[in-house]
Order: sequence, then C-alpha cells, then structure tokens
Amino acid sequence: MAKKKKDERSRDDAATTAPGPMKRKEYERQMRILHGELVAMQEWVKDSGAKICIAFEGRDTAGKGGTIKRITERVSPRVFRVVALPTPTDREKSQMYMQRYVGHFPAAGEVVIFDRSWYNRAGVERVMGFCKPEETDRFLGLAPAFEKAMTESGIVLLKYWLEVSPDEQTRRLESRINDPRKIWKLSAMDLKSYSRWYDYSRARDAMFAATDTAWAPWYVADADDKKRARLNIISHLLSQVPYKPPHRQDITLPKRQPPRGYVETDLPLRHIPTPF
Repeated sequence: MAKKKKDERSRDDAATTAPGPMKRKEYERQMRILHGELVAMQEWVKDSGAKICIAFEGRDTAGKGGTIKRITERVSPRVFRVVALPTPTDREKSQMYMQRYVGHFPAAGEVVIFDRSWYNRAGVERVMGFCKPEETDRFLGLAPAFEKAMTESGIVLLKYWLEVSPDEQTRRLESRINDPRKIWKLSAMDLKSYSRWYDYSRARDAMFAATDTAWAPWYVADADDKKRARLNIISHLLSQVPYKPPHRQDITLPKRQPPRGYVETDLPLRHIPTPF
C-alpha cells in the first residue's frame, strides 16, 4: 500500500513538473505545421478582407522580436506588416498620444503586428519618467474605449504579454554583452530598466487591471523557454482568428516557350565573388 501511494505521488509530481527544454528537431517539426496554418490564415485574410491587429508587449529579453520573426518568416510582407516605431519626434510628441499609432492600423486584407505598441505609455514611459503620472492615468482610462472602437470597426485585436523570470532575464542580457550578433539588442535603456524590475511589475499589474477587457483581453505567455513560447503563442493566435483553409487546386507548370533563336549574351557582366 505504501509503495502504491509513493508511486501515485511520483506520477502527480511528474504531472506538475515543467517540461524540459524542447529539442530542436521537434520544435522545427511543430513550427513547420504552424507555418502552414499561418499561410492558410493569410489566404483567408486576403479573401475575406479581415483586419487583424496584434500587439506584443512584455519584459525586456522576453522574446517579442524572435516570436514576431517566426510568425512572419513564411508569409507575405504584403499581408503581414510589422510596426516597430522609434522614439517619437517633437512633432509626434505634440500630437494626441494615440495618433502616431492609428495610421498603422490594418486595412482590409492586412495583418499588422506591433513590436511594442501604444502600451509604451503604461510601461516604459511610466517607469522611466518619460511621461507624467496623470498622463499614464489618462491613457489607462481611455485605452478600453479606444480599443472598443477598434474592435467595433471590425479589427480583430490580440494583445500578448510575454513574461520572463528575473534569472532568465539576467542570463539573456549577459549573453548579449560579448556576442557581436546580439550586442545591438543591448541599449543604455535596457541597463536602466534592468534595475527596475518591481517598478515594471507594478506598471504591468496596473495596466492589466485597467485594460484587460472582454473585447480586448490580455493573453500572457510564459517565455523562459523561447521555443515553447513561440509555438504556444502562434497556436493561440491561430485559434483566435476564424480562418478556413483555402481550397487548393491542382497546379501544373506550363511549358516554356521555345528559344526562337535566342543566344546567351557575352556582355562583360560583373559576377559576385564565390568564396563559399
């Protein structure tokens, strides 16, 4: 009896233990399937005239850029558009806050992905002192109505928050310091933000409390494991869009035209070197 109870406890513990790192081969197999579904969604968006807007927010190093890259790498840039706005200009600072974002919203047949969005005002601007507290409060009060207007205009709005643990954030930032492929990701702002973990936690919590609505809810993804996070986010994204796989017709390549006397040119063209 004691052994049976011990075995049951072991199974319960195993069921609640987080899965280990995903193998690259399995990750790519699953991603290949999801990429096919994203293409099917793309064709539905084009045919139906749907308007999809996806906002990615989250901790520094949580993997927003990598997730967006995997979403867009097999689809058309004429349908999927990524918006990553720089620091606002003096002119933009004088505008209504939401104004610089509205021009990037999707038209019929488009998917627009914001790599950070209007929620800068609730996060980095609040924590780093780039806006006044009353400006953040005003934004949090207005955002739900603004997003309701978006959804009532026919936009499918999806908001994702990527969360990463303090230890994993430290590991990822340290990995950027001496890696020439990643150093561009490490800014002076990242270093300042790193020391303000709990200020960002308070800002995140206030943002969720004010803007997690029935028409534009927040979806949170645990992103310590980048591979699983990307798969989970793309899978969830697909579940939120009512697309239908397109009907595929049989395709046969046509015959090429005959040369009709064409001869390859002997012009002195400049070919690139071939060191590989």
